[in-house]
Amino acid sequence: MLLADFGTSYCKLLDTDSDVPPRLIATRSIDRSMKVDIATGHNGKRYASYYVNELTALARGGLKLINEDSFTLLDCGSRDIKYVEYSDAKIKDMGWNAECGASMGFTIELLEKYYTLDFFRIPVPETSFSVTCGVLGMSHIFDAVVSGESEEAAVAKFVKGIAVNAYNFARRPDKLYLSGGLCDNPLFLASFPCPVVSLGRFVLLEGLLAAAPDLLKK
Repeated sequence: MLLADFGTSYCKLLDTDSDVPPRLIATRSIDRSMKVDIATGHNGKRYASYYVNELTALARGGLKLINEDSFTLLDCGSRDIKYVEYSDAKIKDMGWNAECGASMGFTIELLEKYYTLDFFRIPVPETSFSVTCGVLGMSHIFDAVVSGESEEAAVAKFVKGIAVNAYNFARRPDKLYLSGGLCDNPLFLASFPCPVVSLGRFVLLEGLLAAAPDLLKK
């Protein structure tokens, strides 16, 4: 069985009949004739026999991976941010933001490449920019650089601003579990005002695995 999370920038694929770990492929490289058994992600419907909503996949994946009855799981992708909050093993709240969370992950990746930055060595700044949109928020960086701030310091404030915005969107939990590509960015992880547990890029695939038995019975 082939499972896929078709993200904006990257596609995550898992073949359950193989011992090969999940694969990460640039979305622009995907064969448009590809067909998978079960998919999620904003492009998933066109490629799959069964489609699972992203929030559903996130919620199911969180339950499978997190050994707690009450938790908040936030997914930060290239295009949007979304979260689920559990209380006593039941969904208490959830949210999906494709507007104020627009292109945050994608913008951070662009800035990393454009300025040739190493997020493993950039310290967390004391202050941050107010960032509610990845694209529009870049103006803060340009203004700061023109005023004499280093590119590295300006981008660090931008990244912290994105983390703070995502934290507020997830209702300011005492502890946060994180999913998505930004799990690989140490500056982003350290910029949250609460402890963060990184679950990596493949949480939604775990949700599809959990949902598969019910779907295939239909």
